[in-house]
Amino acid sequence: MPPQPQIMVDLQMEQYMPDPDLEVIARLISQDPGLSGALLKLVNSPGYGLGNKITSIQRAVNLLGSGSIINLINAQSIKGEMTDETIVTLNRFWDTAQDVAMTCLTLARHIGFQAVDEAYALGLFHDCGVPLMLKRFPDYMSVLEKAYADAGPDKRVVDTENQLFSTNHAVVGYYTAKSWRLPEHLSNAIANHHNAKAIFSDETTANGQLKNLLAILKMAEHIGSSYRVLGNQTDDHEWNSIGHWVLDYVGLSDYDFENLKATIQESGSH
Repeated sequence: MPPQPQIMVDLQMEQYMPDPDLEVIARLISQDPGLSGALLKLVNSPGYGLGNKITSIQRAVNLLGSGSIINLINAQSIKGEMTDETIVTLNRFWDTAQDVAMTCLTLARHIGFQAVDEAYALGLFHDCGVPLMLKRFPDYMSVLEKAYADAGPDKRVVDTENQLFSTNHAVVGYYTAKSWRLPEHLSNAIANHHNAKAIFSDETTANGQLKNLLAILKMAEHIGSSYRVLGNQTDDHEWNSIGHWVLDYVGLSDYDFENLKATIQESGSH
């Protein structure tokens, strides 16, 4: 997955400093899904022998140290140039990834979800299948816009993609997350992030961990306006059909959620 050109420039400037600042490097990497994925794949590899897979970018940077991180950045930077048109299209993906990740972090803290690093990682990686679909299918963004337009009570965003491509960005995202060695429950949340209606309307589903992660993500996608930036829609059809299930699950009234949404949007952490 290609890294954002501006973040690569900032990282390369930092690595040429006499004493590169690992905190600055971690902050820059954590804004980019491709770089973050490559970093977690490395630190979660068998060679490092960690007992549990980690999702914290800051912790991964500290564990690897500046030498390994600089090698990783340089390896990512030589993966080939992108056309200006591709960069403009991918800016839509990068913008929502950063917005949704920051909003997930804020929401996780607000509702008392303990695994804030996981919430951030899910926000950053949930749409990681989008640039890969775009690479494979040049007309992908127009299909994604149609998918968001057609979403509703009886149709998921991924159904339109399945009809045309026999796969979708959530499935591709799942396999990408697995290749990055993310924890299995995070990969599952990515696979199911457009399947929220089935998951929340089924009260027999005992998977609280999946519901917690998806509740935070779906609220964050709505607050971060993914439907507008990625889907090019004026209305969030998906949220309109699943929002009440999600808010019921987390125990927020519509009024509470609207206030929370306004607070997050005003603070700029969306």
